[in-house]
Amino acid sequence: MIVVTEPADAEPTFDSLEAFVRDYLAQVLRRRLNRATAVWCPEWWKHPEAIARLSVLWRAFEHMRGDPAVGLSRWWLDHADPHMRQLMDPTYGPFAACDAEDGHAEFPPGPLPLRPAPPEVADHPMLNVLRAEEIPAPRLVTVDPPPPE
Repeated sequence: MIVVTEPADAEPTFDSLEAFVRDYLAQVLRRRLNRATAVWCPEWWKHPEAIARLSVLWRAFEHMRGDPAVGLSRWWLDHADPHMRQLMDPTYGPFAACDAEDGHAEFPPGPLPLRPAPPEVADHPMLNVLRAEEIPAPRLVTVDPPPPE
């Protein structure tokens, strides 16, 4: 059983993503930033992936903090740890070209390269199920209550 001490519409602890990163994450996460084990960009907001990952971390934090028993523990294990590991990865993370002292790299990696799929790929069974126009709209079913006895 999960006990929630705050209503679902409780005011957020942090009023913006920037406040969450500045006032919580940057204060709590302490790492040796040495380009071998972890990297960080002081201009993290210039990285679309960082904005995406940190935004979901903030929203999950605000939601899970209401569970006093295991909410924040689950947030760390299931959300913060994997996202921060990806963000701070010195080889493959979005900050890999940046430096904590020198700041944002002028030429971070660009978007993933893509080529248009040939028309015959549309007939592949796995891609076929993903085409939105072929997904049937949900049906609303009304159920009459049983007659009184």
